[in-house]
Amino acid sequence: MQPLELDCADASVTQEMTRWLSHLRAERRLSPKTLEAYARDVRQCLAFLAEHWGARVTLAAFSALEASDVRAFMAMRRADEIGGRSLMRALAGLRSFGRFLEREGKGKVGALSAIRAPKVAKSLPKPIHMEAAKRFADADERAGEERETWILVRDAAVMALLYGSGLRISEALGLKRRDVPKPGEGDVLVVTGKGNKTRMVPVLQNVLQLIADYAAICPHQLSPTGPMFVARAAVR
Repeated sequence: MQPLELDCADASVTQEMTRWLSHLRAERRLSPKTLEAYARDVRQCLAFLAEHWGARVTLAAFSALEASDVRAFMAMRRADEIGGRSLMRALAGLRSFGRFLEREGKGKVGALSAIRAPKVAKSLPKPIHMEAAKRFADADERAGEERETWILVRDAAVMALLYGSGLRISEALGLKRRDVPKPGEGDVLVVTGKGNKTRMVPVLQNVLQLIADYAAICPHQLSPTGPMFVARAAVR
């Protein structure tokens, strides 16, 4: 890796930063994109510190970094409307560089471990568009895939069950053969969810028909007390 050139830091810092990135690439096998992001985050921090302190950053100055300096950098990045995940990555990169310097005997940057990682807002999962869900649940749409027909039919039945009855994937895969009525013999499923709690959910007849179609061609014998949906490995 070519040595970095930074106006905001002296040669000792850029030399160690180059060695750190080479270590991440060779030993940690990080992807080029991750390396690029880490390098960019550390460069931005060094540029901020140089302006913040009014002098180029040296190894001694970086090792003497205070928590308030790190918080000021994070606040500056947040003011640029940087998201929580990007801030977490920036802090992770700085901590990685700090740990590298410590292992190499170049100083201990204790302030980095004193900073809490930014909170990341949890977003609700977005629903699948109806047309996309129909394609997922149609085995004919996937007939060109290099998979056995019974697996395509199984996947279509599972997707129809998830979309039609609002089941979690764990609930669908946890169904026993006896839990699923045959078409025309019922319209309710009793599923076991989180905390081993059971609940009743309605099921459409066309979904039951898809499940029945899968059961009819599944090469594995589906016992009443066994799982409704089985994997290829279960087939003998």
